[in-house]
Amino acid sequence: MGTAIATQESLAEQFKRSGKRARRGTFLLVLPLLAFLTITFLLPIGNMLNRSVGDSTVADILPRTAAALRAWNGKGRPPFSAYSALADDLVRAEREGKIGKVATRMNFERAGMRSLMIKTARVASTFEPPYAQAFNAVDLQWSDPEVWGTLRHASASTTMGYYVAALDQTRKADGTWVPKPEEDQVYIMLFERTLWVAGVVTLLCFLLGYPLAYYIARQDERTRNLLLILVLLPFWTSLLVRTTAWIALLQTNGIVNDGIAFLGGEGARLELVHNMTGTLIAMTHILLPFMILPTYSVMLSVPPALTRAAISLGATPWTAFWRIYFPMTLPGAAAGGLLVFILALGYYITPALVGGRTGQLISNMIQFHMQTSLNWGLAAALGGILLAGVLVLYIIYARVIGLNRLRLG
Repeated sequence: MGTAIATQESLAEQFKRSGKRARRGTFLLVLPLLAFLTITFLLPIGNMLNRSVGDSTVADILPRTAAALRAWNGKGRPPFSAYSALADDLVRAEREGKIGKVATRMNFERAGMRSLMIKTARVASTFEPPYAQAFNAVDLQWSDPEVWGTLRHASASTTMGYYVAALDQTRKADGTWVPKPEEDQVYIMLFERTLWVAGVVTLLCFLLGYPLAYYIARQDERTRNLLLILVLLPFWTSLLVRTTAWIALLQTNGIVNDGIAFLGGEGARLELVHNMTGTLIAMTHILLPFMILPTYSVMLSVPPALTRAAISLGATPWTAFWRIYFPMTLPGAAAGGLLVFILALGYYITPALVGGRTGQLISNMIQFHMQTSLNWGLAAALGGILLAGVLVLYIIYARVIGLNRLRLG
């Protein structure tokens, strides 16, 4: 009896050790993938979020000014020590060749600050007490508390200034947020346009993709494979080539307008490119496979006998479709819709080439700040808001529909 118990305990220990080895081996197999995702996905996102709230340029180049303004509440004139500290910091920054960097950073916070900082730095070495009068003699903007408030906010190592700007707000000297003048408000409008375009493209992809997926799923295997090749064909073609092809098709003298002119005369030609219409058409075509494939995969898993049974029990084909078939395929369509919507939120190349001025989205503004204005902090803040929107959408989907119903095949 004792020998049997010992044997059972030995087998249990061996089973536990083999389980640990199997789990360790599985982890080692997955480890390269985890490292790849960390390097190419998590670290870039973390760096982006860090850039959106962290910028120590002013604090590093103008340390005495940052310390002097730290105790100021933003009301009235700054302390006299701030004037002398700024004069000394500007002289050193000019001597070390860093004035351009800090001036550019200040210009991100308030338009015109770059020229003001550079102009003042050139003559700062000649300043003598009282420094306030010396600054005002260079430019009367130095008598404005808002200018010093901008300097105070920018001198913090962490800042919400980029998010303030991304929401079309500006900060007063005391730290309160106020909306920008209406003619200067750009980003909220672009966010609204991006959400609208993503929603419309998702709806169009559903209206076009669901019937096509249904048609493909009801064909024999040979025909299904042929149709799926046609659906997948765009993935084998460069996105840039497809977008350029749409420009050729939709332009005023393109094939589409030639057909319209043939039917209705030359005066019937339409403006289909370099506007919102072109953006919607091109994005719907490019993103349509992302709706078709998950929907089609789920449709294949629905037994045809269910609808036949409903019809045999007296339901019309239309009723059997809406009451039986459609609810069972909805998780695939929802997964496709989620993919299309998220991809449409960040689309850049197609709106840039086809959209023109009225078809630009928030991604085009992010690209502008990354490559042209070099305001990486604002670009990161815009990307952070877009990321937050995607996470909110994901949470809503999880709460309303449920992740257990999300099916890609």
